[in-house]
Amino acid sequence: MARLEVIASPTALTGEARDIAERIVDTRKSLDGPFSVWIHAPEWAERVAHLGTLVRWEGTLDLRSRTLAALQVGRHFRAQYVWGIQGIIAEERSIARATVDAIRDERYDHIPEADRQIVEFTRQLLSNHRVEDGLATAMLERFGADEYVQLTTCIGYYAMLAMTVNAAELEPDPRHEALDE
Repeated sequence: MARLEVIASPTALTGEARDIAERIVDTRKSLDGPFSVWIHAPEWAERVAHLGTLVRWEGTLDLRSRTLAALQVGRHFRAQYVWGIQGIIAEERSIARATVDAIRDERYDHIPEADRQIVEFTRQLLSNHRVEDGLATAMLERFGADEYVQLTTCIGYYAMLAMTVNAAELEPDPRHEALDE
């Protein structure tokens, strides 16, 4: 059970909080997931929503790379909500089921080299708080400075999201695949 009241609709709010919730729903279609928690701090929710739009849809970093990073973040934090929704998105973005399974099982077989590089970059950053020089150099050569920063920011955004849903004990959508604990 969630530690905070899950606010699923702007109608549950009043004043500026309701206005902010309505703007979030206008851009995201719902207050599901972490936004049902973040809306307890409306100004923060609004700013996170803006950042989320940037991380999820804008910029030049390809969507596949973002999803691979988000999957690894969800796995790292054992964040059921993040893992479940990213599993759906992975399928939409043609990430092979074998790759998703390998990330879930913390293995690297069946992950194509280009995808493995993103998964390993994310894993190192989360686990070691640093990235080995060789991998960092390879990623800079592959993406350039701009997209390297975008990828790193994407990892940070999903880490923030994962910590929020975990701290709130937010229940995952029962339709999504769950991580084995």
